[in-house]
Amino acid sequence: MHLPGMADLLRLLLQVAEKAANVARVCRQEAPLFQLLVQEKTGDDKNKKFVQDFKTLADVVIQEMIRHDVGAQFPEMVGYIHGEESNKFENGLGESVTVTVCATEQQTAALLARVLDDDHTAASLLARAIHQDPATVDGSTDGLSVPLNPSELSIWIDPIDATSQYIEGHEEVLEEGHLFPSGLHCALVLIGAYRRSTGEPVMGVINQPFNYKDPAGGGWKGKHFWGVSCGGVSISSVSLPKDGSEQSEELSVVLSSSEKQVVKEALTSLCGPEKLMYASGAGYKILCVIQGLADIYILSEGSTFKWDSCAPHALLQALGGGIVDLNMCFQSSCETDIHQAELTYHQPNAECKGADRWANRGGLVAYRDTTQLRSIIRALKDKL
Repeated sequence: MHLPGMADLLRLLLQVAEKAANVARVCRQEAPLFQLLVQEKTGDDKNKKFVQDFKTLADVVIQEMIRHDVGAQFPEMVGYIHGEESNKFENGLGESVTVTVCATEQQTAALLARVLDDDHTAASLLARAIHQDPATVDGSTDGLSVPLNPSELSIWIDPIDATSQYIEGHEEVLEEGHLFPSGLHCALVLIGAYRRSTGEPVMGVINQPFNYKDPAGGGWKGKHFWGVSCGGVSISSVSLPKDGSEQSEELSVVLSSSEKQVVKEALTSLCGPEKLMYASGAGYKILCVIQGLADIYILSEGSTFKWDSCAPHALLQALGGGIVDLNMCFQSSCETDIHQAELTYHQPNAECKGADRWANRGGLVAYRDTTQLRSIIRALKDKL
């Protein structure tokens, strides 16, 4: 009997991420559906950074679909699959409906119709996307041998990172090797697996549902990225930039446009103004570092969460980089071993409530090269 292992888990995560991307595309294609879906986040679950942080049914549906599909193939992971969203929805009648994926498409459609105030057309469109298996993805995961069992892992899901970009829906034609600051391509499906015991990220899958438009009129097509890093095994679908001559004086940095002025000034002195770039979405900014479109991503505030960083962190580790807690890097103990400051994913912030329990509170730096990371920390050390 074949026990599903890490290669099977990676294959499944690639598949469910593609399924999730398909749901995200369906929700945008059906404009009336999309209008219906948007509900404001309130109370403890509101991400303070965005005034309009929307909770979309698409988010919840994707999260629950991933939870359902992974739990079905890996029962030992049930209860260890976490997401950004609460799966309770309120419909127009004020009824609270818990969104889950049912055994059949018809049952899921019936449940979703309750959330959607009996809009059966919208409910069945969504249910069809949830229960449809995508074409198989990237067979290069075969033969992946990692000294871990799926039963040792937990998962963080961000169903659609950069929700605001997803909702605004601005379309860009991407060019190879260029960073595009905003638009649909910033919206990503992020699935990251980490060790339950240490919180160390070991496997990450990123799906970019809106990578390019099919010239033959077939709508949006996506692109996926994956990486595994564990016990001496580092393997990724992404190859490092060819030149290999990354000079520390040629540093390029991607930031949020709302980053503190003092950070922008320190980095302008270090890198030069033309090397500072701005982009939307935490996941997308880390993906820019993964792809070599920027060397470093810095965020000085605690406005990202474990579900934003877990998947791309695993990819960066597979490429020899990582994501560190910025505040921890300023502590003297980290000067000798900066890797002590790598983010972990298993422990909540005890004194916080709601989503903040899982915030990356010390800010972060995503990097591919440790030398570059050190020069960034030196430049910022006495400024923050």
